[in-house]
Amino acid sequence: MSRPPGRIRLYSLILLSFFVIPALLAPWIAPHDIGQMDLIRQLETPSFDHWMGLDENGSDIFSRLLAGARISLYVGFWVIGISTVIGVSLGLLSGYFGGWLDIVLMRIVDVLLAFPGLLLAIALVAVLGPDINNVILALSALGWVAYARLVRGQVLSVREEEYVLAARTSGMPSWRVMFLHLLPNILPPVIVQTTFSLAGTIISESSLSFLGLGAPPGTPSWGAMLSEGRYVLWEAPHVSVFPGLAILFVVMIFNLLGDALRDYFDPKS
Repeated sequence: MSRPPGRIRLYSLILLSFFVIPALLAPWIAPHDIGQMDLIRQLETPSFDHWMGLDENGSDIFSRLLAGARISLYVGFWVIGISTVIGVSLGLLSGYFGGWLDIVLMRIVDVLLAFPGLLLAIALVAVLGPDINNVILALSALGWVAYARLVRGQVLSVREEEYVLAARTSGMPSWRVMFLHLLPNILPPVIVQTTFSLAGTIISESSLSFLGLGAPPGTPSWGAMLSEGRYVLWEAPHVSVFPGLAILFVVMIFNLLGDALRDYFDPKS
């Protein structure tokens, strides 16, 4: 398999570190307390003391942006982890055993795919209440669908390979065939799907927070910061510009990394 130069992958990982590392170290590297308010200096433009300015409550935008990165990272990895485990497991079962199990699972997938994902997430969070854990639950309830369909298709193309047939005829239990022979050979597209799904999850979480259905009021989520800044957009555009650029930057990184990994794993590249 010919592999493209790893320069794009390296750049993607370097850029990704500018999101992950500050998010993990936010409580220690934030220059100001996110709860600190200075109403006299509210909506102050960027300066040496406050690199990204102050919001309408006089809080430091850069410090709140770092705290918001932790929320995006927390939601993203929990949703991807839950969705991957459920989707990969159901996809393996559906593709390997087929029959009525495959029919039932794929009809459930078709029903969920018939609904706009974000609208269904909005409905679920509206019923459960605005909370980060409810956002994770709502996004995970829909996120597994893409993994299940992807894994099922991969299993259908791999399960008739000679090494799989040899394992089955030797009397190896089905669960060992699935997890020791099928799963390792279908992981590359799952890894690629994960990077793209992370970008989509961050956008979905930001959208829910923007609508007031994500993080509770006062929590420095990027979507909530965007929502707060729209009321002073003409007076103090920096309140919305920096959270918007953060979302753009992170989503671009994950999409770039996903493209690089897809080219890396593609045998035709």
